[in-house]
Amino acid sequence: MKPSLLTKLDQLTHRLAEVSELLMQENATSNMDNYRKLTREHAELGPLVALYQDYVKADSDIKTAQELLTDPDMKEFAQEEVASAKSRMEHLEIELQKMLLPKDPNDERNIFLEIRAGTGGDEAGLFAGDLLRMYTRFAERNRWQAELISESPSELGGYKEVIVRIAGYGAYSKLKFESGGHRVQRVPATETQGRIHTSACTVAVMPEADEVEDVNINPADLRIDTFRASGAGGQHINKTDSAVRITHLPTGIVVECQDDRSQHKNKAQAMKVLAARIKDVQMREQQAKEAATRKSLIGSGDRSERIRTYNFPQGRMTDHRINLTLYKLDFIMDGDLEELTNALAAEHQAELLAELAEST
Repeated sequence: MKPSLLTKLDQLTHRLAEVSELLMQENATSNMDNYRKLTREHAELGPLVALYQDYVKADSDIKTAQELLTDPDMKEFAQEEVASAKSRMEHLEIELQKMLLPKDPNDERNIFLEIRAGTGGDEAGLFAGDLLRMYTRFAERNRWQAELISESPSELGGYKEVIVRIAGYGAYSKLKFESGGHRVQRVPATETQGRIHTSACTVAVMPEADEVEDVNINPADLRIDTFRASGAGGQHINKTDSAVRITHLPTGIVVECQDDRSQHKNKAQAMKVLAARIKDVQMREQQAKEAATRKSLIGSGDRSERIRTYNFPQGRMTDHRINLTLYKLDFIMDGDLEELTNALAAEHQAELLAELAEST
């Protein structure tokens, strides 16, 4: 392992000892905010330091075994010990490097998932509906909650645009690489000649802000309009101006919400989506700068980039960023995304490890 990484690990080991000592002091709980902060830091450093101690022990085992190599009676045993300890060290070094990678502060957050029909007319709207089902089924598999926030139905039963909130631990970490252009190739239900059409949708995955106040939104920058809802909801929903449209003037971001009978609730939901969109814009700008130095755009959230193709006649899904093709499209469309999301996360981690190696 490089000396710079060993130095960092020694520093973190020393820091864990400091934190442990602070937590044991009699007045540790006098400041609960600081106590929680220290407890969280201790929980994060503990596993890392334990792994580093295993690494140090393996290194010590090698040195001890090497001293026995000169003893004819112990030579074979010592060689086995050296080989075993070196193998452990190699594995531990990889795990330590992974644990030293910078953590995405949004990974544990809930998300807002937006799906918009693109080129392809009614077929694109139907595909948007298929993507919504795919993601909500994936949410069910992970025991997350999916809540419809806003919808603009298309004529044949799909969506021109739909927004859902997915709440569950790690939702953003698993779905953050879904942002981008999704292309479908299949024979539409409306096609009488049996020809394959190509349609597209865009997906945006945005981490939910803890509170709307976490994102700096100046009330003077907002234009709030109310109007009568046009969607389903019975007679009452169409008799009052319960629907809300919020325009963020500096960015031009527009959010509508009309799915609740209460104007107050619709406004609150719209503000949450607006905060997430503004946060998303800020994140993508930062990630675009970082991506300029990377070979891959995984994690950039570039919505204009075509990231994936779903080919129904061949039963395959291809993710173009990592050149991954899976021939189990039916399962994928039913929410079986684990293999795909794991592959994307592994590729992203490999990029970060390469950057870490270059920087040290």
